[in-house]
Amino acid sequence: MAHTPVNHPARPIYRAIGGLIGLYLVVFGALGFIASAGDPFFGRGDTHILGQGTNLGLSLFSVVVGAIVLVGTAIGRNLDVLINQWSAYLIMVVSLAGLAFIRTEANVFNLSVATVVVLMLLSLVLLMAGMYGKVGTDDDHEAWQKARLVL
Repeated sequence: MAHTPVNHPARPIYRAIGGLIGLYLVVFGALGFIASAGDPFFGRGDTHILGQGTNLGLSLFSVVVGAIVLVGTAIGRNLDVLINQWSAYLIMVVSLAGLAFIRTEANVFNLSVATVVVLMLLSLVLLMAGMYGKVGTDDDHEAWQKARLVL
């Protein structure tokens, strides 16, 4: 994609931000497992962690996505870019669906408005980290610079 920067000077910072988001998701999921132990998997109780509604389903989702983001961050080599972007899209879909079904029986992840806001912010920052973390050759960087100047 011609509009995605290659070898951005702040790439290590964006990679670290992606890793921190993955770490937050893992910690949130682990705390959710502890707090909602014994509840139904898709229970709609009053379990809250870090001010956000959760259940075992959302906790498992958070741990899995967070672990995948952490593995991608550890590997790097543009795999983190791909993982960050697709994980961000997945989190956005879950949070928007949760917002649509927040007061219905279809709220299987027991999302609250605070959870939706936090998930949407995390997904946007993760998407930004994915967009600016791309690594390429010097020729790729020069081609991106030329495409940027033409626009």
